[in-house]
Amino acid sequence: MIHARFLRTAATAVALASAAALPAGAETLKFAHWVPPAHTLTKSTIEPLQAAVADAGIEIEVYPGGELGAGPLEQYVRVVQGVADIVWGLQGYTSSQFQKTMVSELPGALPEGMTGYDAIWNAYDAGLLSDEFPGTKPLALWLSEPNVFIMKDIDVRKPEDLQGLKIRVSGSAAAAAVESLGATPVQMPAGEIYNSLQTGLIDGVITGASAIGDFKLDEVANSYTLNAPLGHISFYVAMNRAKYESLTEEQRAAIDAIAGRPLSKSAEEGWNARALQVIEEISADDGNTVYTLTDDERDAFAELTYPVMEQVVADGGHENVLAVMQGQ
Repeated sequence: MIHARFLRTAATAVALASAAALPAGAETLKFAHWVPPAHTLTKSTIEPLQAAVADAGIEIEVYPGGELGAGPLEQYVRVVQGVADIVWGLQGYTSSQFQKTMVSELPGALPEGMTGYDAIWNAYDAGLLSDEFPGTKPLALWLSEPNVFIMKDIDVRKPEDLQGLKIRVSGSAAAAAVESLGATPVQMPAGEIYNSLQTGLIDGVITGASAIGDFKLDEVANSYTLNAPLGHISFYVAMNRAKYESLTEEQRAAIDAIAGRPLSKSAEEGWNARALQVIEEISADDGNTVYTLTDDERDAFAELTYPVMEQVVADGGHENVLAVMQGQ
């Protein structure tokens, strides 16, 4: 009896000591995503967010690899339903929800010298995108590095090289560009690209160069074409709005200090840095063909892809969205 009482007393003491070690009002937030921990997302986005809110008593627990739900297309639903407090996702996976944000992905939409995150936040801060993010507080919105062609046994130098091919895309913007080039777009999550390219279900991929390293596509692809006007990919990190509003004033202030352009800048710069690293790596491999289009060769693609932007914007009535994104 004495022994049992001692164990209960000791357990109670440990629990009280652990609770005392936590800051008053400490909060744990669940951050869910579907890629491996080694993905660019971790260092560029998650770790800066964790560091920025730690002193305010917020701990961000990360659930990678689809631990809170394997389907990347359902990421936004998960955060709205509260399965996760924060999620990372791609607008293109549910393009119909993000029709105005998707304008930023179109070839020619991003002016030279402007960052992708500035373009998207220009429109968001103007109130043009808020209806696309119901029930959440966006913490980061940004664009990838420029899209490139990632091919298996096919060299792309001119639009005619793509005739009849099946090209994987992430969303509606890239799909429209692919169709303009005479190829067939195949939309699928990034995690399915490897097997699809390996087995011949698709002939190639349009995505940012960082994905080559993050998803090991260099193991199944061997020909890469850079400098084609193919647009970009947009991303979001969003937080459940009710969860955010339930935090203390100090905790909300800590989130507000990094949310928006600061966290988006860190994310976009991380994607760009990873892309440059990957391009160096695949260029050093003698088994690869890495080709950068000349200005004239790029223009041949632009003649087909740039009108896509004009058509999509006109069809959706998004002229004002594009103008605000471009800082006009």
